[in-house]
Amino acid sequence: MILFDRVVRRYPTSQSALKDVSFEVLEKEFVTLIGHSGAGKSTIFKLILGEEYPTSGSVSFFDQDISEMDDDELIEHRRKIGVIFQDFRLLPSRTIYENIAFAMEAIGFSDKQIKHDVPYVLELVGLKSKIWNFPNELSGGEKQRISMARAIINEPKLLLADEPTGNLDDENAAEILNLIRQINKLGTTVILATHNKNILDSINTRTIKLSDGKVISDK
Repeated sequence: MILFDRVVRRYPTSQSALKDVSFEVLEKEFVTLIGHSGAGKSTIFKLILGEEYPTSGSVSFFDQDISEMDDDELIEHRRKIGVIFQDFRLLPSRTIYENIAFAMEAIGFSDKQIKHDVPYVLELVGLKSKIWNFPNELSGGEKQRISMARAIINEPKLLLADEPTGNLDDENAAEILNLIRQINKLGTTVILATHNKNILDSINTRTIKLSDGKVISDK
């Protein structure tokens, strides 16, 4: 599904964010990227999304080189990927319904689909009762579940979770991880980036460890 083949990502400052990185992620797999800040986790996500391109090597998604996609192909590619961010990225002046509807409008859903799907996905994450609330009326754990609902609304092939529990207490973190596991069991490939070793102990999945832009273990 995803193939990194000898990927180097170097910035104009000559700093290398990734150094000869190679790995493959299969469909329906759950993979955890672990490493301290600056290890290369965020760069890997940006390359998968086509927000950045390798300096050398290639990143492929379903056998298509992402750097060779034209604008239309790149838009279609990103529709197949959901992203959960550590800082939620909810629009504060819009209700929960409007936050998710806005994301759906951006990728071409009709008004009829939006009205049907938003309550459904909120029910999946246990927050249908909050549909007309604003983000500032929710707890951190609830905001992250809304962020997750927004990420899975288009039934993505791949879910990228970037430090999804970084701003949460242990109880809420456990709930979010459980939801991500459930999404994976339903057939969505998951790549979760973290620097928290406690998460690894609780989910017990394939782990790719990064250090200074290199893969130092994959087990």
